[in-house]
Amino acid sequence: MAAVFPLRGVIRPYAWGSRTSIAELQGRPSPSETPEAELWLGAHPGDPSTVTGPVGPVSLATLIEDDPKGQLGAEVVDEFGARLPYLMKVLAAAAPLSLQAHPDAEYAKRAYAAQEADPGAPRNYTDAHHKPEMLVALTPFDALCGFRAPDVSAAVIEGLNIPRLAPVVAALRAGPAGLRDAVRELLTWPAGDRPALIDDVVTAARVATSFERGYELAIDLAGHYPGDPGVLVALLLNHVRLAPGEAIWMPAGNLHAYLGGTGVEIMAASDNVLRGGLTPKRVDVEELLRVLRFEVLADPILPATEVAPGVQTWTVPVREFALYRMALTSTTPPLRLPGAGPRIVLGASGDVYVAEAVDGTPVEVTPGTAAYVPAETGPATVAGVGEVFVASVAAPGC
Repeated sequence: MAAVFPLRGVIRPYAWGSRTSIAELQGRPSPSETPEAELWLGAHPGDPSTVTGPVGPVSLATLIEDDPKGQLGAEVVDEFGARLPYLMKVLAAAAPLSLQAHPDAEYAKRAYAAQEADPGAPRNYTDAHHKPEMLVALTPFDALCGFRAPDVSAAVIEGLNIPRLAPVVAALRAGPAGLRDAVRELLTWPAGDRPALIDDVVTAARVATSFERGYELAIDLAGHYPGDPGVLVALLLNHVRLAPGEAIWMPAGNLHAYLGGTGVEIMAASDNVLRGGLTPKRVDVEELLRVLRFEVLADPILPATEVAPGVQTWTVPVREFALYRMALTSTTPPLRLPGAGPRIVLGASGDVYVAEAVDGTPVEVTPGTAAYVPAETGPATVAGVGEVFVASVAAPGC
């Protein structure tokens, strides 16, 4: 089945999702009746996309199961098995998501095996894979990503003038070596005192005359998650405001949270999430501390690299995925589709056509719609006027 096909994703209605962003991207009535948090594009078993092929609609997961080497390519099957190793999303956050981190590949494999061997163990892991993530902003996008310099965090916490936070300040004054103790102190705060503590934080933040940006964030997060110590953990992290086209990278062990905005996200196809606050769900503090990397991330923004005229990528050290952005104007000739193995092309603006390079029938890709290019199709081209994002498996050697 060597061709290019329309691909229809699935929208997930999480409560934090926007009622306008995905609907407006796709040109549907806005606001939508329910929150629309994520548009999934891939073969994840939880919500596989649908390919419209010669015999009608079929699940992408079914196509891959029936013909793994044709859909994925022999090299991908040899390395990752008969599964699409990445998941692409449009993420549209109208409210903050939980603080979270993900295990590295080796730890995920060991932890999942140990969990499956012990029926009484906490169920922290759903599979044996890691879950590195990258997000490129489509709109202005706020996020928390990685620990900032501990001396800055110490000054922010100390500026609240709450005496019982002195142990947290002392841990942070010790530098990066004290980050673990600071996080542990906050996430194990006595449950009975948490509401009062966060109320005190909000009261102090409202009258503070310094660190306004951090304190405004604390007030906002406390409004969404009252009594949650994650409000204070958030003040230890880099607060990033991405402009459209800017990216952040979340490797294993990176504590992060999306706060608001719309972006294109790509990740290894896993569900392994360890939460660290800003959530009503369970937080396994000790397991989170085992996974987190307590190191300072000086600059969370990942620079783009131009690999051809009008084509950008973001270099990350994983094999499961690569992401490209293609910008085509009225004077741009047809461009070769970048990437390797199975590829998904997502429209962000304009009207673009994707086709097999030799006599292929083009598939129209408009904002919020997608096309699927199996590995066996080989070279494909992109033409038209607009912007698309291309997900693929990373090239060998990455």
